[in-house]
Amino acid sequence: MTKFSELGLAETVLSAVSAEGYETPTPIQAQAIPSVLKGRDVVGIAQTGTGKTAGFVLPLLTRLLAEKKQAPGRSFRALIMAPTRELASQIGDSIAVYGKNTGLSHAVIFGGVKHGAQIRALAGGLDILVATPGRLLDHVAAGKARLDLTSVVVLDEADQMLDLGFMPAIRRILSGVGKPRQTVMFSATMPPPIRALADDFLHNPVTVAVTPQARPVDRIEQGVFYVDGGAKPGALVDLMAKHVGKRTIVFTRTKRGADKVAKRLAEYGHGAAAIHGNKSQPQRERALAAFKDGKSPILVATDIAARGIDVDGVELVINYELPNVPESYVHRIGRTARAGATGQAVAFCAPDERSLLSDIEKMMGRQIPGINDAPPLQPGEGKPAKSRNRNRGGGGGRPQGHQGGKRPQGQQGQGQQGQGGAKRRPNRRRKPSGAGQARGAA
Repeated sequence: MTKFSELGLAETVLSAVSAEGYETPTPIQAQAIPSVLKGRDVVGIAQTGTGKTAGFVLPLLTRLLAEKKQAPGRSFRALIMAPTRELASQIGDSIAVYGKNTGLSHAVIFGGVKHGAQIRALAGGLDILVATPGRLLDHVAAGKARLDLTSVVVLDEADQMLDLGFMPAIRRILSGVGKPRQTVMFSATMPPPIRALADDFLHNPVTVAVTPQARPVDRIEQGVFYVDGGAKPGALVDLMAKHVGKRTIVFTRTKRGADKVAKRLAEYGHGAAAIHGNKSQPQRERALAAFKDGKSPILVATDIAARGIDVDGVELVINYELPNVPESYVHRIGRTARAGATGQAVAFCAPDERSLLSDIEKMMGRQIPGINDAPPLQPGEGKPAKSRNRNRGGGGGRPQGHQGGKRPQGQQGQGQQGQGGAKRRPNRRRKPSGAGQARGAA
């Protein structure tokens, strides 16, 4: 079995890894770290909770140490881009932990806060900059940051970073970065259309896919609860009454919906806080802090929390509303069962969400067991909206042979992973919550 000490990492980096109690790398770390150390372009695909952040942070620290260079003012030797403020902050925390003995400098910049401290951090030059694309472009436009001396670029959650909302910013940033450059992309999912976009920025990349794409970890017990849309609030209260005190994330599709759900849970005595793109940065930080320390054991969130929220002990994930993008379901439930733990995921499914559930099951290549009977659809129910049907490439039917009614417990669906993916149009259908934040709001 491979050990971190056998991967070629710098001694100062190894000492920090050892201090955290780690000796054996995860499969994604063991396979990706050597290629990143060699300066190769890398595409790393692995399930959530498998240590992808360390998979690029550890070799990046080692490479920068070996180069023994110093970045001039306003520049940075390596750039790590993330789609959300929360993920950017988490990456920054990992750099601080693993790089504490290296003497390398880093900073994290994102929108929602004043520019002053960020400008001061950039002024002296940095070894590593972690940034959301919009705020980085703000500083470049203002002459406070330069890209031409950057030689390594990492895109975390690359599938979302290459989506329509971020793509213009990504193209502008990468066109300004110095050449040659090393480009590294990590994600839990990489649908074929997104991978085709990724190839525009990669040179002879090494692809490391240690698990089937888009399959949630086996330690998550999944179930779907069929419920009319108007009955969801009561169903959620009833469900949480059985899980009082459990650290839980409830996902909604809209910002307004997150606020309404959090308010209702609070009315029934549950400690709940909402987080979404309309919250100020201090509000988002307070909500996350209360969730982490247990003051608010329930976090109600949009997909802004589907990536980058790595909190120990999340026992339950509830999809109060199913996501429009199937891959988002995988990221959502991946907030539980992290670092070897087990977890539970419950999805509420209203009649007009049956097509979304079908898309999720097709992507995973399996059916999600029913918690209750699925009532037969009434005429006109279960049909996706025209815009949704167009954006989904015509999908939305049940696996062949499924006629509604009770879903057999544990029965596996006939859909195949990635089936029909080549027909999807990511620049039309994949607009994650937060996509509009590509300009400075992330």
